[in-house]
Amino acid sequence: MVFIKAQKSRAYFKRYQVKFKRRRDGKTDYRARIRLINQDKNKYNTPKYRFVVRFTNKDIIAQITSASIAGDHVLAAAYAHELPHFGLEVGLTNYAAAYCTGLLLARRVLKTLELDEEYEGNVEATGEDYSVEPADTRRPFRALLDVGLIRTTTGNRVFGALKGALDGGLDIPHSDKRFAGFDKEKKELDPEVHRKYIFGGHVANYIKTLIEDEPEKYQTHFSEYIKRGIEADGLEALYKKVHAAIRADPTPKKSDKPKPKEHKRYNLKKLTYEERKNKLIARLQALNSAAEVDDEDDE
Repeated sequence: MVFIKAQKSRAYFKRYQVKFKRRRDGKTDYRARIRLINQDKNKYNTPKYRFVVRFTNKDIIAQITSASIAGDHVLAAAYAHELPHFGLEVGLTNYAAAYCTGLLLARRVLKTLELDEEYEGNVEATGEDYSVEPADTRRPFRALLDVGLIRTTTGNRVFGALKGALDGGLDIPHSDKRFAGFDKEKKELDPEVHRKYIFGGHVANYIKTLIEDEPEKYQTHFSEYIKRGIEADGLEALYKKVHAAIRADPTPKKSDKPKPKEHKRYNLKKLTYEERKNKLIARLQALNSAAEVDDEDDE
């Protein structure tokens, strides 16, 4: 006879502890998070800020957050869907839009903290690596990059948002190895290539290629660009205007959409005790009357 040893005994299951729900759902990397939020003991209750960047199918979310026992506190936020207020109505999820979103958040948080005049950042986007220098009065606002579960490959859009925040005047520890245009063999960043991505040059090249090779595909893929009269050669000028508009006034703009007159309800309204009681009485009366009708028919 062969005896199989029980590897998972009752003691194992009694001590078994499930992982956090966001870990089970694959939403949070707690190993990375704990290293980002751990604060030195001698800093007491000083918040440790994170520059959080997340991407959805149609939007880019950038936030300055700090962790607390009650939950994360958001100091400032900027979204790609705000960019139409600053002149950018199309292509809200590419590298150039990520740069604009990072720039918008940086200028917004510095204006909130009244540091925008001391730290203007890199006013002209040249594509070169830039780090803010401390002023004589107050130190620059420091935050750590939080990329979540994004794969940190060279040229990823998350580094476009990082570059925008750096040029906006935030102090974020970083390396230029992951910016678009970094040459792995030469081990140096090509500023011209990086500048091309910041001003949508890669999109412009794709538009030109489609116009020559696949005009029908161009009509469908870039229909919103065509509708607004945006051409490949005009993209750089467009992004320059957007950068200038963000720097001029980064405060959140109110939406022009009218408020709905009636809110849609997708679940049933919760009844009070009296309403439930009356509903039950009505049902019983209906059943009784139906039973009486059946008895009369039988007779």
